[in-house]
Amino acid sequence: MISSLRGTVSHVDLHCAVLDVNGFGMQVQGTPQTLSTLRVGAEAYVFTAMIVREDSMTLFGFTEIDQRQVFETLLAVSGVGPRLALAVLAMYEPEAIRVAAASGDDKAFSKVPGIGPKGARRIVLELADKLVPRQTPGSSPAGGRAWQDQVLTAMVGLGWSERDAGAAIDAATAEAPEITATADVAQILKLTLRRLGQDGARQSARSRVG
Repeated sequence: MISSLRGTVSHVDLHCAVLDVNGFGMQVQGTPQTLSTLRVGAEAYVFTAMIVREDSMTLFGFTEIDQRQVFETLLAVSGVGPRLALAVLAMYEPEAIRVAAASGDDKAFSKVPGIGPKGARRIVLELADKLVPRQTPGSSPAGGRAWQDQVLTAMVGLGWSERDAGAAIDAATAEAPEITATADVAQILKLTLRRLGQDGARQSARSRVG
């Protein structure tokens, strides 16, 4: 199993890169974010996951080990292959994926090209207890609001503007102040998303009346 590579970048395109490792050209596929950090002629170090099949051996590269861990966890979901797992990581940061899975936000996964509503629901069902946000209940300092940055980052990663996400977090926690005491990121995110959905529905109703 090849878990990492260090070598000189000899080729980079939109889908893969080739690293010259002691005279061997090793092709690595990755997300646009990962590939954009590589420069031809420069030395690079990437964490890798190797997928072995009957007719091929493919390496997938990541700039952070956290990305590889989430990638490998996504592969455990039935119907999710390497390409689809890579597409999820191309759209969302690892922590946003954890929070979406833990909070049951299947709509976030259905935004990924190639994942339909049924596939998105399957992902959250199978990953709910496997991808857990790093900011767990009780881990933030007493009286602190470390969870707020976690939720805000996840919301922005899911496509909301920082302004809208911040306003929704404040509104949701004002309605249910007891949840802030536990610093449960997944629960706070779920309430915030629900709040945004309610606000969207009210705006749509007002536009129809107007």
